[in-house]
Amino acid sequence: MNYFSSNFKLGILGGGQLGKMLLYNTRKFDVYTCVLEASNDAPCKIACDKFHLGNLMDYDEVYNFGKQVDVLTIEIENVNIDALEALEKEGIKVYPGSKTLRSIQNKAKQKLFYVDHNLPTAPFSRFAYTSEIEDALNHGGLNMPFVWKAAQFGYDGQGVKIVKSTEDLKGLPNVECIAENLVPFKNELAVIVARNASGEIATYPVVEMEFHPEANQVEYVICPARISNEVAKKAQDIALKTSEAFNHVGLLAVEMFQTQEDEILINEVAPRPHNSGHQTIEASYTSQFEQHLRAILDLPLGRTDNKVGGVMVNLVGAEGYTGNVVYKNIESIMKMDGVTPHIYGKKQTRPFRKMGHVTIVNKDLNEARRVAEQVKKSIKVISE
Repeated sequence: MNYFSSNFKLGILGGGQLGKMLLYNTRKFDVYTCVLEASNDAPCKIACDKFHLGNLMDYDEVYNFGKQVDVLTIEIENVNIDALEALEKEGIKVYPGSKTLRSIQNKAKQKLFYVDHNLPTAPFSRFAYTSEIEDALNHGGLNMPFVWKAAQFGYDGQGVKIVKSTEDLKGLPNVECIAENLVPFKNELAVIVARNASGEIATYPVVEMEFHPEANQVEYVICPARISNEVAKKAQDIALKTSEAFNHVGLLAVEMFQTQEDEILINEVAPRPHNSGHQTIEASYTSQFEQHLRAILDLPLGRTDNKVGGVMVNLVGAEGYTGNVVYKNIESIMKMDGVTPHIYGKKQTRPFRKMGHVTIVNKDLNEARRVAEQVKKSIKVISE
């Protein structure tokens, strides 16, 4: 099929920053794009060919949007899967497929999938409602500490809480959830696997993620991870095995824990471009966004190795500021070597909202990490 400068239409469900960065590449290849998103202020709006306003969880809106395109992809998992299934039956190509998304969208189902496919993950208990947890604690079926995770609609640190006492259960929404054993890990790692419809597979180097202690959000992504070759090989093998089990098309980001004993446990996956791959735009031969496009259009996959060491810093709204966004000291970070800011185009900031990221590239990874710290201290995302 001719995708370039043709009548071919690519549909994207979701209009956030991941979609916007995907659109850099559809622009590069001159692929016609349509985006469906519920917010008129979405970052994608300025970069797609046709913007549709609509609710991603609404069957009719997703179905009717999908009927207008040739291939449909996502930049967020919270979409109406029944509509995707109906579209697939009518011959629309949907990547990742509805079956993959059904297993991933619900965290309880996702965890059961790992157990069924013999993939290593932390032990967990599943609850229909958060209110059932107290019973399980009282009757010895569950011990603290554990990680509470809402089964659906959690993102960016929302819908996740470490529970060390019954006090921590207060104020949690009474929803379907899992209680997962707290893993005393050394590192949080991630591997992005790309797979096209013909079955060609490529993996990116293992990255290491450093988290913000309060916000439960990634602060730094370091690529390649500072781990032994043996651990890196183990992480990549498990990511490949996970990708094979899901049989997905597109990208699959596999987030993992490296335990004190150097075992690898899967934390969770995302079937789309991911925060742990942003540094690929500057540091890799093929960015994760171009790779996602190559995969869903069944084109040959690009090289995944690094040209240079990369560290990514998330730019999130500073605490105490809500309103029209101002990026303070952005000029000072642009003076630094190898520093590239990416601003997502969200006009309103609020505490811990993802507003952009900055990539730092350097042949010396330790130097890149040092500059990243400087960037983090210098730039502030505040409001007018």
